[in-house]
Order: sequence, then C-alpha cells, then structure tokens
Amino acid sequence: MYILGINAVFHESAACLLENGKILASAEEERFNRIKHGKPANLDNPDELPWQAIQYCLDSAGVELKQIGHIGYSFNPRIKSNPLFTEEYKDDEDLLEKTLLHIPEKLKEIGFQGEFHWVNHHTAHAASAYYVSPFQDAAILVVDGTAESSSTSFFSAKNNQLKLLQEILYPASLGALWELFSVFLGFDGYDAAKVMGLAAYGNPNRYAEHFKQIVRMVPNGQFEMDNELLHVETIEYYPPSGYFQGLEELFSIKNREPGQAFTPAHQDIAASLQAITDDIVLDMTQHLYQLVQSDNLCLAGGVALNCVSNTVAFEKGPFTHLFVQPAAHDGGTALGSAFYIWNHVLGNEPREQMTHAYLGPSFTDSDMDNILQKHQLIYKRTDNIEKEVAQLISENNIVGFFQGRMELGPRALGNRSLLADPRHPNMREIFNLKVKHREYFRPLAPSVLHEEANNWFTITKETSAAEFMLMAYPVKPSMKEKIPAVVHVDGTSRVQRVKKEANPRYHQLISEFYRISGVPIVLNTSFNDSEPIVCTPQDAINTFLATEIDYLAMGNFLVSKADNR
Repeated sequence: MYILGINAVFHESAACLLENGKILASAEEERFNRIKHGKPANLDNPDELPWQAIQYCLDSAGVELKQIGHIGYSFNPRIKSNPLFTEEYKDDEDLLEKTLLHIPEKLKEIGFQGEFHWVNHHTAHAASAYYVSPFQDAAILVVDGTAESSSTSFFSAKNNQLKLLQEILYPASLGALWELFSVFLGFDGYDAAKVMGLAAYGNPNRYAEHFKQIVRMVPNGQFEMDNELLHVETIEYYPPSGYFQGLEELFSIKNREPGQAFTPAHQDIAASLQAITDDIVLDMTQHLYQLVQSDNLCLAGGVALNCVSNTVAFEKGPFTHLFVQPAAHDGGTALGSAFYIWNHVLGNEPREQMTHAYLGPSFTDSDMDNILQKHQLIYKRTDNIEKEVAQLISENNIVGFFQGRMELGPRALGNRSLLADPRHPNMREIFNLKVKHREYFRPLAPSVLHEEANNWFTITKETSAAEFMLMAYPVKPSMKEKIPAVVHVDGTSRVQRVKKEANPRYHQLISEFYRISGVPIVLNTSFNDSEPIVCTPQDAINTFLATEIDYLAMGNFLVSKADNR
C-alpha cells in the first residue's frame, strides 16, 4: 500500500511517500523550484501543491498517482480558528477554507482514486516525531507559529495511538513571537535562526523584566502573551512587516531596518527572547512529564529547530530520552500525515525508526559526468574522494560536497554541504562574508565522529537529535582553541554527530581528516548562497561557479575552481 503525505498550507511545502509503512522518499518543494519555503505563505494558495516533490516521490517508487491508496494533507479546514479571532478575520478564514476544499477534487482530476484525509496540523507534527522514533510510549510537545487554532499542543502516545491532552490557543504563540521579533530586528519572518545566532552576543538580563510584560508562564504548562502590545496577527512576510509601536515604546528603540548596524540593544533583545523561550519550553516539558509519566520525549514544530531550547528542555528537564526528527518544521508534517494514516487511522503496527535524513533525490556518476561535460569544466575522477577532500580541507580549501541522497529538513548533514577546516581561526568570517554573503554573527557547525563527540563536547544526556544538528553543546574548555571556527561566541556548538552506518562516506571523510589533523571534526554548513540548499548537480555547479568555493566534490568527481576560471 502506498500513502502520500502532503504539506502545502503555508510554508515548507513538502511531500512524503510510504510503502507499507516504510519511507521511500521525502523532500521539500523549495529544493526543486528554487523558491525559498516552496511558495509564498498566502491564504489563497494552500491548494498550490508541491507538484515537483510529489512527482519525485512517485518516480522513486515507479508508480503513478492512481496507484496511491491514501493521501493525507496536514491541515484540517473543518477546525475553526480561535473564536477570539473568528469574527475579525472571518473573511480570511473563509478564503483559506474555500481554497483548501479545492484540493481533493484537484487530485481526483489528475488521477487519484484513493481516500483523501485531512490531518490536523499539530497531529501531523506529533505523528512526524512519534511514529519514526524508537519509542513505544512517549510524551510529545508540538510548538510552532499556528495550526488551525492552536500554537502549542501536548500529546501522549502509546501503542501507535496519539492522544491530544492540552492546547494553547493562538495568538499566544512562541513561533509567532519569534517571527515578530525577527522582523523587529531587521530580518524577515523566517529568520529565527539569525535571531538565535545573534542572541549569543547579548545579555539576557538587560530586558528580562521587559519580556515579563510580553509573555508570562502560568500554571499547568501554559503561557500568556500581551497581544494588545504585540498584535502578532499583523505579521507580513512579503515584504516583512508588523505592528511595532508597542515594542518600540517598551524597549525605547525603533525597529531595526535591514542594513542598519546591530547595536548592543538588538543583541540583548535577542538574548532575552532566547532566555524566555528556554524557560517556557522547559516549563512545558516539565508539565508534560507530569501528565504522561513517560521517560520519552518527542519534540516537533518550528520551535523544535531551536537547538538551544531543545538542549535546555532535555538536559535540565525530567525526561531520559529525546527524539526530534530532522524536518521538525512544517515540511515534516508531510511525513507525519502519511504515518498518521498508516499507523493511527489504519491501525497498522509496523513502524520504521528514522535513523538518517537522506530521503531526497540522488544522481548517478553518469548524470554528474554529463552535466560536467555540458559545462565544459575541467575535472577528474578519483577512487578515493574522501581522502582527497580531507587533504584539501586540511590545506584551508572550502569544498562543496555533493553526495548520495539529499537531506530532508533545513540542515545540511553531509550530502549537500560546504566543508572546511574547523582549526582555521578566520574560517567563519571567510564563509559569512565571501561564500554565504550573510551576517557576521552566524555560527558554523561541527560534524564530529559519533564515537569522538564526548571527548570534545559536554553532553549530559545522549540523544539522536544531535545527529540532525538539533542540539547545542558546550565545547570542552581544553578543546576550544583547537576548533575556533565552529565555536560560537557563547562557547557552544550546534553539533552533528556522524555515525558510520548513517553516512559511511561522510564518516570516512571525517576519519581521514582526523588522521591528517588529529581533529575528528570538519566544519559543515549548507551548500547554498542565499537560496535553497542545492538539490541537483546543476544547482551544485551553479553555486560553485558563483561563489568563492575552492573545490566541488560531486560523487567521485573533483572540480577545482583554479582550473576553471
């Protein structure tokens, strides 16, 4: 039986295909159409389906849409929004519902003959974490911007069945709060990762009392926000904008415009936002533990991409085990919708644990050879690409590493990565200014051999979330000077632990670098430049030629920039 999961309601449009409960393929639309987040997050386009991602999934299985037994869409138009907002925004809600209801008929028109399912958005998030986890029972916390009516949901899971326990209704929303502050600090609404990077430079105490006027914790794992001050519903993505009068009066500063210099106040606001988020997420997980009494925690939703809060909630909280899947944002709800149908709706028992994120397209050596020849590039084939790349990295070269199947989720995990030497004291500045063309404060991640991680980082509790770059660990004091390029200003790193069985080629490359340098770590950042992460050989070549990347290692082929100027 084939089950197709789809996300397209707002952003991170994606598709996932299961065959008898096993993941065959999953990918985000942005990687194919090269539009960040797949499409604009408008109320009139949730029926703009991720057709290229869907086609990739079908092609991976060699099937047509008419052979799909079930399709799940990760939003339910039958659930009405928070009654506090229904009247004021009734026209918007009607437009969203009307557009969503077109989807089943659209799919039928192009050949779908199976059963269509609306899957509640947070249920899809919860399913995306639980059903691919190693846990039989679990507590699940979903935290994002908004679903149909809620921003946060508490679930329990046991014997393949999900149970919703509690919700926090929008507009009380950590995800929306981060979107608003992202725009207030001069970024766009999708730039929470930039705010998280900036936060490490600030003093979280300076505005702690100010933030208590914005958001406060209340009993039973709840939090409240002063939306008269925030008006989070005014956030716009295109162009980025929002209601800032309340924040400007509270902090006594104007919102930062893009391109303006960052001040200590901007850094301190970001730090205080991170600190209050840490506190709230920890409080919610503690409450959830009391509700569920399981040792196992699953996190999902866009806020679960905040590796700092994840680490605080797990290492300071009561849970023994943690699972976060790599596409914790809305892109993962395609996977969640498919598994919810397979396990919960249809009652099937088999489950497949997610041990890696490599679920996207791959390309043959013949594909790569043909595109290299088409561009008339000078290149060579090598029988030991791992060894050669490790040597190049040790000589301070930046290498685009394009291998195997593309990763699912926003993190590059060794198959669509830019790699460099973490020992180089200026490598972060070189990347941010000359390669990625982005802000000076953006950190770069270390990919470390799984078996060596505890020698370099302080890890209080083991979790597979670190394999997906979803935890932030302190670098051991004795090791900081050895890997300055991947140590953030606060002394932590967003670590990727690399297991041999998950990615043999990448593990071998890092092992070769370890042999050369004595350091079992390479610097890893996503293979892109102000664009979606590269998907195809053509994308990789385009970015390689347009940036200051020294080498492209694509499959078994090696291309030097110096030979192709």
